[in-house]
Amino acid sequence: MSARFEELGWGDTPIGEVSLRRRLDPVTGEDVFEVKLGDEWLMSSQFTVAERELAHRALARLDRDGLSVAVGGLGLGFTAVAALQDIRVARLDVVELLAPVIEWHEQALVPLGEVMTADARCRFVQGDFFALSYEGGYDPSDPSRRYDAVLLDIDHSPRHVLDDGSAGFYGLEGMRAVASRLAPGGVYGMWSNDPPDSEYVDILGTVFDDVAAEVVTFPNPLQGREATATIYLGVTPTG
Repeated sequence: MSARFEELGWGDTPIGEVSLRRRLDPVTGEDVFEVKLGDEWLMSSQFTVAERELAHRALARLDRDGLSVAVGGLGLGFTAVAALQDIRVARLDVVELLAPVIEWHEQALVPLGEVMTADARCRFVQGDFFALSYEGGYDPSDPSRRYDAVLLDIDHSPRHVLDDGSAGFYGLEGMRAVASRLAPGGVYGMWSNDPPDSEYVDILGTVFDDVAAEVVTFPNPLQGREATATIYLGVTPTG
């Protein structure tokens, strides 16, 4: 039987101390893995429906093969692995600012670490997704690379950001930067923990076509009710 609680990893990063812990859920008897940035929750393996839906819903909008996908934010890997489950994905670049988070996957300290490191399509890119969106791109070997999909799961929402480095990114300039990293007809998707934000939808509509803010519902056994998240989607113009 697992110990009731363990801290599996810790590291200092440019935006604060990050830690990985595992606890035994007393109700299900299953291990729950959690990543925290200081006192802020980044990711939990207990709630992953919306993270996986981000990949599923974005890639479902693409009618092509040999897909090149970028994911902003590694977390516990659920969005990235959901993308890898699509057999059309030929390349997946996962951009993660926090080096310890990448190391935990490479060391198989998290459940999906071995899945990702064993898949030749998957590459970890240590860097600032927001800065690379503006300049440098997500592929260090090819700054001009354009992707069929860019999936963003870093901040809690366009209004609730984790660090000042992404402040302002969800305005027109930032969204145009993301669009410049996409091929024509490519899909931008973002996970948000907040309800749909009409102001952000309007910004997306200025840059992308076929914009949607889709609500995902999933059970929250800790609170005995259903919880929701929002998936924002948009497609780069083809003309």
